[in-house]
Amino acid sequence: MKIVIAGGGSVGVAIATDLAERNHDIIILEQSGDAIAKLREHIQSPNVKIEQCDACEVKSLARAGIQSADVMIAATGDDEDNLVVSWLARSQFGIGRVIARVNNSRNNWLFNEAWGVDVAVSIPTLITSLVDEVVEVVLVEHGQGDVDDLLPGLLDRVLPLHVRRGDEGVHHRHVGVEARVDVRLDDAGQAA
Repeated sequence: MKIVIAGGGSVGVAIATDLAERNHDIIILEQSGDAIAKLREHIQSPNVKIEQCDACEVKSLARAGIQSADVMIAATGDDEDNLVVSWLARSQFGIGRVIARVNNSRNNWLFNEAWGVDVAVSIPTLITSLVDEVVEVVLVEHGQGDVDDLLPGLLDRVLPLHVRRGDEGVHHRHVGVEARVDVRLDDAGQAA
């Protein structure tokens, strides 16, 4: 699959590296000449091509060869740029799948189909939701909430919920192999 990533910062590089290891063809679009030199030193995969490009300009995107891309990932550190990249990818190049990084969770509402975004990824929103889930589950476990009120919210969450009672009143929310959210309870069962 051909995947274009706008933004050669740490997020874009991490995504590109992971996808290249899965044998996808990757094009990283980066505007800064200094950053491009560093990227070329850092990324040694034959599956990754690095292009100097202003991803917010149609002509620049066309020169970078994104026309045949299957997926566009807007992963810059600027929400406005990510919206423009997403919109151009969909409206001008007809890219079938557009994924956009949301840096400021207050901008989540903008990242939708009208802007060409299929999937918006906001780490602050995701982490906040995970903490909310833990607090809700803890309250239900201690009789301070209603499981019927809890279930609809849990079903709408992105990640599956796995909560278990830990030692000394610690409740764990496993969100993946490398991440966990802990909530400590005091003697009264309140989050401490």
